[in-house]
Order: sequence, then structure tokens, then C-alpha cells
Amino acid sequence: MTDIRIDNAQLDDAEAIARFNVAMAQETEDKPLSLDVVRRGVRRLLEQPRYGRYLLAKDGDNIVGQLMLTYEWSDWRDGMFWWIQSVYIVPSHRRTGIYRALYRRVQDEARKVGEVCGVRLYVEVDNAPAKATYESLGMQRCHYDMYEAAL
Repeated sequence: MTDIRIDNAQLDDAEAIARFNVAMAQETEDKPLSLDVVRRGVRRLLEQPRYGRYLLAKDGDNIVGQLMLTYEWSDWRDGMFWWIQSVYIVPSHRRTGIYRALYRRVQDEARKVGEVCGVRLYVEVDNAPAKATYESLGMQRCHYDMYEAAL
């Protein structure tokens, strides 16, 4: 891995993040997203940190990877789960340790906060490479299935 640094995203990173999100959805789920809608969603999160935040992996001035953190309170544990979402690594930088660096940053920050009781993520059912990566970092498949109702 080259000299990658991990930074918190700023508002001027919104366009790159939105484009990465659109690319990730197309690649992993064959799902086309509206860039305009995603752009608005990214900007809203960056402007309202109570929703979450993005961490960016940068090689010089170039963003080469990202993940988004959102938060879920657990009354069962009297603590906060941090959810990892919107993971994207540019193809030329995959398998170089960038996700590992992003994940380590999440783990380090979660331990410092103190009230974080765990880190979770969901993954597309057929995304075997992502599953292998998460498992190699010590994450375990949990016993929950996910359901949703679109509104």
C-alpha cells in the first residue's frame, strides 16, 4: 500500500462520494441510482453529522476509497452500534489494504468513544469477495436476516 491517509469527508468531497456510491450500486447490485438523488443524500449527511459521516482513503489528493458510518442505539446493550455502509474502493486500488486501513480507523475511533458496543455492516448476498474481506478482518456473520418496507 502506498502512503494512504484516512480523513473525514468534507462538503467539497460530496461529488466524488456520490459518484462512488452510484458506481458501487451498479457494480454490486446491478442497480442504477440517480446521481442527483445520491448527491443530495451525500450532501445532507455531510451537512448534518447526526446522520453519520464518511471516511475517505486518499492517495495524495486522490480519493481512492470510502465508507460511511451511521449510528444505531441499542437499548439491549446500552450502547451504540456503528454501521459501515457505502464501501467503495476504486478498482485500481483494490486488494492493496485500503479497506483494512479504513476499518482499522473505524475500530480505533469506536474504542476511543467508549459507548460503541459494536460495528456492523450488511453485504449483498452474492458479494463473496466482500464477505471474505470482512471475515479476514475478524467480522462474523450474525444470525439476523434483514427486511425492509420501502416507503
